[in-house]
Amino acid sequence: MVAPSFISDDDLYLFGEGSWLFAYEKLGAHPRVVDGVAGVNFAVWAPGARHVQVEVYGFGRRLQQIPMALRGPIGVWEVFVPGMAAGATYKYGIASRYGDLQVEKADPFGVWSEVRPANASIVYDLACYAWHDAAWMAARGVAGVQGGLQTIYEVHLGSWRRGPDGGFLNYRQLAEQLVPYVTALGFTHIELLPVAEHPFDPSWGYQLTGYFAPTSRFGTPHDLMYFVDYCHQHGLGVLMDWVPAHFAKDRHGLYFFDGTHLYEHADPRRGEHLGWGTAIFNYERPEVVSFLLSNAVYWLQEYHMDGLRIDAVSAMLYRDYERPAGAWVPNDQGGRESPEAIAFLRRVNDTVHRRFPGAITCAEEATAWPGVTRSTDDGGLGFDFKWNMGWMNDVLRYLERAPASRPATPPGATAGARSTHVPPRAS
Repeated sequence: MVAPSFISDDDLYLFGEGSWLFAYEKLGAHPRVVDGVAGVNFAVWAPGARHVQVEVYGFGRRLQQIPMALRGPIGVWEVFVPGMAAGATYKYGIASRYGDLQVEKADPFGVWSEVRPANASIVYDLACYAWHDAAWMAARGVAGVQGGLQTIYEVHLGSWRRGPDGGFLNYRQLAEQLVPYVTALGFTHIELLPVAEHPFDPSWGYQLTGYFAPTSRFGTPHDLMYFVDYCHQHGLGVLMDWVPAHFAKDRHGLYFFDGTHLYEHADPRRGEHLGWGTAIFNYERPEVVSFLLSNAVYWLQEYHMDGLRIDAVSAMLYRDYERPAGAWVPNDQGGRESPEAIAFLRRVNDTVHRRFPGAITCAEEATAWPGVTRSTDDGGLGFDFKWNMGWMNDVLRYLERAPASRPATPPGATAGARSTHVPPRAS
């Protein structure tokens, strides 16, 4: 059957101007009913494609190939598949209009994925989780950012504790074991190292392929909702590391998505992070801005996260970040600052604070950039907090020394002292 488009002209307009904050509600895979027939609607942005199809997998092989239709002028492809339901495993088969390139890609807006090393997306119905944290959410909105002392326990879920067999605990087991542990220590919040889908365990989640999919290492999307819900019911806030600075270059992910540099800059001096082996988002492309803004909204709206700790802000602010001379492109004024990344960060902070009262944003920023926590109205970046990276490294160096050899004043603690040391990152 030919179903009416799930995506309106207004949706496409907002996506194309970089302001579609709820793009995840239409792009990706969504169970719906059309004229009394249940099925799944698929939609993907691939303007460089001459042909796109949904490839349905099962029993270790491809079962179906369903052509998609081009909707509108900005390259969104769409199809409704009657009879399909949650649990279906799929990829997008993309034939580029530039040469003979044909690739299989996971869904950029997919909300669940196969367990690595498998990498297909899985249709999932997020809506049927019943939340029990209304009291927490209401109180957070009233108390706001300055609602009392905040002490944050940072944790990587895969490292904190393992099961008796050495395997990962799932989100529900982690909730029931981690929450009493953190509460007994007196913390008010848990900060999760990235929980979006990523292919490489030692990256700790900092090199993503699935921005809308909580990693299947620890269970289902509803399992992660249970984790957040359980924390809220026991008086704990949940923050998450969010990584809009760069993404993994694995073949099934965002990189070179439709035979073009769609999500990343084409010029490697701007699109490749030399030190991390990753790709850098093109913040000048409005559709990419819509993708990332809607991703920030997604985690706060659908998973009730209480804030975002934004990773690698320094790498976003400076075009010459960890680059030798000649390997970066100055801005139009000849400087090293990245005006499009600055504008993007301000939009993220304004969006979070306007739409999610009480939610916080925190910058991992390790330089002397001015106004990180100043409001955007006053020319700042608009973050609530900044990670004090210098303090962290100064204290660690102090504690590494034998007590008898420690100076009376820790390094960096004197008036006016400032550390800009940038620690190595997991690759």
